[in-house]
Amino acid sequence: MSRNAKINALLLLAVAALAVLPLVLGLGDHKEEPFAGADAEAETAITEIEPDYEPWFSPLYEPASGEIESALFAVQAALGAGVLAYYFGLRRGRRQGEERTAAALRDAPGGD
Repeated sequence: MSRNAKINALLLLAVAALAVLPLVLGLGDHKEEPFAGADAEAETAITEIEPDYEPWFSPLYEPASGEIESALFAVQAALGAGVLAYYFGLRRGRRQGEERTAAALRDAPGGD
């Protein structure tokens, strides 16, 4: 197994552990919504500190349910991952093309 394959396997294992361990260890069992987002946690903390607090802004669009909100977030994350994957793939393809061109020029008759 190559060094890069070992590193990739360890990273994949770490990501899987980060996803599974909170569920296995029962973290958040004492809460009503154990894995609520940071926005909900912040709202709860703010209302505990200052019960009369009123937000400065209201959302432009309020989804009808939490499932729709989660689906929209997943679509946003997928689009972002797609853009990043395209960018890094494009960079790698260009680099490989430049390496092939340099090798072809080097191997060509009369090439330096």
